[in-house]
Amino acid sequence: MQNNNGVVDQLIAAGAWISEKGWVPATGGNFSVRLADGFIVTASGYDKGCLTEDSFCQFDWQGNQLAGTGKPSAETGLHLAIYQLDLDAQAILHTHSVAATTLSRHVADSQLTIHGYEMQKSLAGIQSHLEAVNIAIFDNDQDIGALADQVKGTYAKQPLHHGILIRGHGLYVWGASVLEARRHLEGLEFLFACELERFKLQG
Repeated sequence: MQNNNGVVDQLIAAGAWISEKGWVPATGGNFSVRLADGFIVTASGYDKGCLTEDSFCQFDWQGNQLAGTGKPSAETGLHLAIYQLDLDAQAILHTHSVAATTLSRHVADSQLTIHGYEMQKSLAGIQSHLEAVNIAIFDNDQDIGALADQVKGTYAKQPLHHGILIRGHGLYVWGASVLEARRHLEGLEFLFACELERFKLQG
């Protein structure tokens, strides 16, 4: 796998950082970055804290594998759908933290609304704690094509920003670069942890 101007190194570094946070246990999660003619995504079964250049597969915009010898992640199709929906998304990080997974099951609505936190300004376009951050929640589905269709249907009604939650599964975040996606991930994880504690205090 060619390094494609260092983006593979950026994903490897992101994987080590995210693994250290405990957000991708048991080889869970997957990361990707957009290229001019497709995208690179982590292959299935790799410890995300120990990624190498051999841990990735490359796909075109039709979902055809172009490079990489690993087994494609089952969730590659959802990465493809997000890139097709949001042309500004340059990198996607999918994680499985306790806070994100628990909140996705606790909130019965189709979105989690967060407001009142200064940390909201870590998200691109958010200028104040007074703004509402809405993170859509989708029911989990082992049929990734069906799950991607759910995301596409929601996006057609209202564009999605920063990330989405998959109920009982985890979080997908994206950004205009790997670094921005990392910032969105860390900001959202802080906000999720705060909301989880708030729900506990409410009893």
